Amino acid sequence: MITVTKPFLPVRESFDKYVDRIYKTNWLTNFGPLERELTEKLKQYLNVEHLLLVNNGTLAMQVLYRALGLKGEVLTTPFSFVATTSTLVWENLKPKFVDIDMHSLNINPNLLESQITNKTSAILPVHVFGRACDVWQIQEIADKHNLKVIYDAAHAFNVTTHENKNILSYGDASTLSFHATKLFHTIEGGAIIAKDEAIIKECKKLINFGIAGYDRIEGVGTNSKMNEFAAAMGLAVLENIDNIMAERQRVNDSYDKLINTNLLPSKIETANNNCSYYPILLKDENTCLNVRDNLLANEIMPRRYFYPSLNTLDYVKYQSCPVSEDIAKRILCLPMYPSLTKEELIKITNIVNYAS
Repeated sequence: MITVTKPFLPVRESFDKYVDRIYKTNWLTNFGPLERELTEKLKQYLNVEHLLLVNNGTLAMQVLYRALGLKGEVLTTPFSFVATTSTLVWENLKPKFVDIDMHSLNINPNLLESQITNKTSAILPVHVFGRACDVWQIQEIADKHNLKVIYDAAHAFNVTTHENKNILSYGDASTLSFHATKLFHTIEGGAIIAKDEAIIKECKKLINFGIAGYDRIEGVGTNSKMNEFAAAMGLAVLENIDNIMAERQRVNDSYDKLINTNLLPSKIETANNNCSYYPILLKDENTCLNVRDNLLANEIMPRRYFYPSLNTLDYVKYQSCPVSEDIAKRILCLPMYPSLTKEELIKITNIVNYAS
């Protein structure tokens, strides 16, 4: 079976050397030495100043909403993984869906202002598939209306704009997912990145039960700390990140040469492609399902990222987003991971080209 993704596992010696340190210190969680080391190395690698590790990307978002004091409505995209919407609902915020641009597949900034009301507190865009949002126009609108901007950057590890800045540098804050399926992972994990150090300090208190110091608790908190074994995996994976990125680029380039180019979404010109995913756009839903079924029949597992359009979920109020609803029905992500062979890529693309 060729799966849609395959977690990268470093050689055991690389991981074990960090695990040995855990056994020596007997420090398993609560901001241990490996967690602190990974924090510093990621800040350096990503060229960001303020970063906090957490135990998953979903809680990263929920904690950040609380740290920023969001209330009422949050403008967001209907085309993303379900956590983008569910985290808002979980925190008693109202997602207000703004349709996507058919070329970028990201939230359409030209539609934002018409959806802003006196109840709007923030904009929550997503760099879908690691494809950079129009961060400049979004920020201009946010500044005009005094709104917070939080980027769900779960897919956007190591994305750099044409300004030579990491995509995580834009907005008030961003969140990353380090789930096992991501190009950089800690098995389970995530991170919060913010411009203002005060936001990170507030988030650190919130992920540690509200504990602000020795024998001092300030308000309600939760538990979302990264443990040392997750940090050990992150450090071992980070040692291999350049090779991981190079191999993903190789797979992406091979797909580009082999696939019917009419199936490819428009390229994003303002930032690099981190090769997190390889989406194709079919002409309609029936064709999408036909391609999927043909791949499955050959033991190749694609994924309908992201279906359904989130504005159609039964726990939110339906708001018409015709572009998102159309794209969600006919998009398919093909297998994408470093160890895919040339023979496997030829097999996949032959089926896709024939079935589409």
